[in-house]
Amino acid sequence: MSIDHLPTAESAEAPFLELLARDADAEAYEQPVRRARAEAAPAERIAVLEHAKLLALRVRTELEGRRRREAELSALFETAHDLAGLRDLDQVLQAIVHRARSLLGTDVAYLSLNDPVAAETYMRVTEGSVSARFQQVRLGMGEGLGGLVAQTARPYVTDDYFRDERFHHTQSIDTAVRDEGLVAILGVPLLLGTEVIGVLFAADRRARVFEREQIALVRSLAALAAAAIDSANLLAETRSALADLEHASDIIRDRSGVIERASDVHDRLAQLVLRGGGVQDVAAAVSEVLDGTVEFMDGTAEFMGSTAAPARAVERSRADGHAVPHGEDWIAAVAAGGELLGALVMRGHPGLDPVDQRTLERAAMVTSLLLLARRSAGEAERRVRGELLDDLLDARDRDPRLLRERAARLHADLDAPHVVLAAHLAPDTASGDGEGAARGRLWAAASHLAATRHGLAAERDGGTVLLLPVPATLPAGAAHPAPAAALPAQETASAAELAQEVAKLLGSAVREPVTVGASGPVTAPAAEPEAVSGGYSEARRCVDALRLLGRSGQGAAAEDFGFLGLLLSDGRDIAGFVGRTIGDVVGYDERRGTDLVRTLDAYFDCGMSPVRTKDRLHVHVNTVAQRLERIGHLLGQDWQSPSRALEIQLALRLHRLGGAVTG
Repeated sequence: MSIDHLPTAESAEAPFLELLARDADAEAYEQPVRRARAEAAPAERIAVLEHAKLLALRVRTELEGRRRREAELSALFETAHDLAGLRDLDQVLQAIVHRARSLLGTDVAYLSLNDPVAAETYMRVTEGSVSARFQQVRLGMGEGLGGLVAQTARPYVTDDYFRDERFHHTQSIDTAVRDEGLVAILGVPLLLGTEVIGVLFAADRRARVFEREQIALVRSLAALAAAAIDSANLLAETRSALADLEHASDIIRDRSGVIERASDVHDRLAQLVLRGGGVQDVAAAVSEVLDGTVEFMDGTAEFMGSTAAPARAVERSRADGHAVPHGEDWIAAVAAGGELLGALVMRGHPGLDPVDQRTLERAAMVTSLLLLARRSAGEAERRVRGELLDDLLDARDRDPRLLRERAARLHADLDAPHVVLAAHLAPDTASGDGEGAARGRLWAAASHLAATRHGLAAERDGGTVLLLPVPATLPAGAAHPAPAAALPAQETASAAELAQEVAKLLGSAVREPVTVGASGPVTAPAAEPEAVSGGYSEARRCVDALRLLGRSGQGAAAEDFGFLGLLLSDGRDIAGFVGRTIGDVVGYDERRGTDLVRTLDAYFDCGMSPVRTKDRLHVHVNTVAQRLERIGHLLGQDWQSPSRALEIQLALRLHRLGGAVTG
């Protein structure tokens, strides 16, 4: 008997569920096991507790990870909001350093700015520092970790600074670091385009390994810091210009109007981020402020690759970090971490003043943040949908009530009929990186399809598996199908039709042939997880059959393969096969009292010879000819072809053996 089916498993879960409910620390999860051992509980009981403990700790770790990711994303938006309200450079820098230290939980956080004249980077703001020497240290370009970051414009991290030989150690720097007691240090560059203006650090007084997610988080904070510093410097420059031009009232009014417009778009963009607006909202807001037409083009739009000129302009903007002119337009690349996500295009404004140009650039930066946030949310939803479908396929003892509740949060109804589909790329898809990219596109497209159809999708066996509700068959041009449960059976699309549709949709999205097998429908997946698992196996067999038949890139269900469908299907629908193959002939005999089925039997038994058939039936040869002509009208003119003849003979034998009649 497995641990999952021991009679004590249910009671063993209770203490760990209580620990999860009150968010106990990891050590507390050992107590139920220790107590059982102290009480000399049976070995089976202790094994059950150990298993429940491991599951509970896994859930606790997952919950902690999700809370941490949510907190980090929220902190980034809060930081953007905080910086939007700051106008003083010192306040901006202090806010960034404070946020970096609190998010990573480090002992110290600090920020240095570059001095291009002296070719040095100097300490500007610290938090958590106790050493005056450390707070005043200056690093030459290439010296120490910070000097190397400032020189190379790349992040560096070390878990033990004094043992790390990658950095050029100097006496002054090492003395300051030792005086502060720092051991583990992370430094990321503050970039304005390709120019490094400083370095943001997080450091601990003990050995520590900074995780990849933490490094990415500090890089995001550094991007916000660089933009905020640039904004603060721009505002300072503007104030200085206004002070210098007080004697020229006309210039003052013009400059004030520019500043007002920049401040307006700054506030609008901050509000858009806070209320969860989309990229089109950003484009609309900037269009209104700049009194023009601003459009967002994503990385897959025809604009990005239709001609070389726009593509070169986008690439130049991405490399420089600034908006660039292109004919009558201005283009600002939307990028994050070197990845091109799209571009903002200002139409029909060949002359754009510097402030409006920076406004367009800031809008591009906000757009990249929104796209990253949307991507993170989409990835989280895909992961949740995949985990639920994995549980249906693998963990058949799951509580149906809990499965329904999890599905309801994803707007899926696991009490409605669903079709199970297996989708795989064609075998000749490019291998290596090309295959990996194609599989990634397949998974993304399948997840999007599942989300829009209120179904589920998961990666499995080198492809994807989908569980989609049975759609209604609609006339051309209809917008939305009615729920399948509300329609008669004959008004809903079949599994085969759904497989064909999904193969076409996924193939178009992936830009590669996608082969799709289908099974079902499963009446209520929440109550019948074993049917979902069996349906997936049947769908996989359909995929294999399509490939063997040279039909890669198509979609089909077992019913599409004739008598082969009996071998592919878990249900072995013999009556359905007989009905589809000779049902019209059987029905004709029942309605007219004719003898066409017996004539078919005799015809095949006599080697398809009308003369020997008339002797077997004791009728005239003309009678046999007339019956065969009627059979041809009922079954189609190709009924005597080798493949059709084989299916008809098999159906006749099954009809005789089982009495399976479909009218």
